[in-house]
Amino acid sequence: MRRTRRVALTVAASAMAVSLTACGALEVSGSSSDASPTKGDDVTVGLLLPEKANTRYEQFDHPIFKKKVESLTGGRGTVEYANAESSADRQAQQMQRMVDDRVDVIVLDAVDAHTIADSVKAAKDAGIPVIAYDRLAEGPIDAYISFDNELVGEVQGRSLLEGLGSDSAAGTIVMMNGAPTDPNARQFKAGALTELAGNVRVGAQYDTKDWKPENAEANMAEAIRTLGVGNIDGVYSANDGMAGGVIEALKAAGVTDLPPVTGQDADLAAVQRIVSGEQYMSVYKSYPQEAEDAAEMAVARVQGKDIQFDALVEDKVDSPTHKNIPAQLVTVVALTKKNIAETVVADGIHKVSDICTAAYKADCAEIGLK
Repeated sequence: MRRTRRVALTVAASAMAVSLTACGALEVSGSSSDASPTKGDDVTVGLLLPEKANTRYEQFDHPIFKKKVESLTGGRGTVEYANAESSADRQAQQMQRMVDDRVDVIVLDAVDAHTIADSVKAAKDAGIPVIAYDRLAEGPIDAYISFDNELVGEVQGRSLLEGLGSDSAAGTIVMMNGAPTDPNARQFKAGALTELAGNVRVGAQYDTKDWKPENAEANMAEAIRTLGVGNIDGVYSANDGMAGGVIEALKAAGVTDLPPVTGQDADLAAVQRIVSGEQYMSVYKSYPQEAEDAAEMAVARVQGKDIQFDALVEDKVDSPTHKNIPAQLVTVVALTKKNIAETVVADGIHKVSDICTAAYKADCAEIGLK
């Protein structure tokens, strides 16, 4: 994916974007006074999400997106929702059903970015715009919103080197990359390698089918057999679910002093592992900002609010099939023991009471999380 404008890694930039949206600076509201004369607030938005193994989609993306559409349309807009549960075929069927139902716009997080291209074209041919969400789908999409994926990988790689310490060059790591069908996984890996290449030895690496934790656990068990458990100094894991599988494999091999393991998504279980020291870090991505801005893009697109839509997509990206796709790339933050309170807790993603259950109370007290 080519980007024509790089998004800075600053909390301030993210906060500014949220502030602009919250204050109405983008002027995408429930009012239809400047909308297309053929479509007011009675919009139907199709939302297609890829899987449930990662808890974020059901817990955050869907409810936040739905609430924002309702808010933007004075309660008249509706969201037609489907989750493919990691099946590209099921997602194609779900998308065809939305085309047949004549939804006004489709927001798509693709299971397989390549094979969904024909479905995207079918929607386009039916006059239904498609916005790629979180993963850059192929085909004639109208816009794309996601996090700065190469930056995610860079943050993970840099954090892993920090976890390895000053002797990182003498260390050996395992790279547990995401699903080969997900273009984001390639971008995470490319970003990570900009930090890791030349600074640490990659002893083994895997592309993990469907991002499933059990597949990552099996891959890690293989890496342990190949390299020897005592020869693995750290693990680059592209997300938190897989990090959990990696850690289970290490424990099963008898490891008690776990090496640094990265992650992404700030899942509750991962935050608890960070608190206890089992997982070194995760990448926190503001799901509220991504989901809310995607909802604004969808509503503005079908209501003909071109100025508001353009204000939300000031970046440009290329997919394998199309160039200069309007995009928004949202910034990210490295999540460690040091900033749990000011990130996931402050943003209402997780409550301290949910993190600091009985098993983690002592660990929470040790880092001052209360």
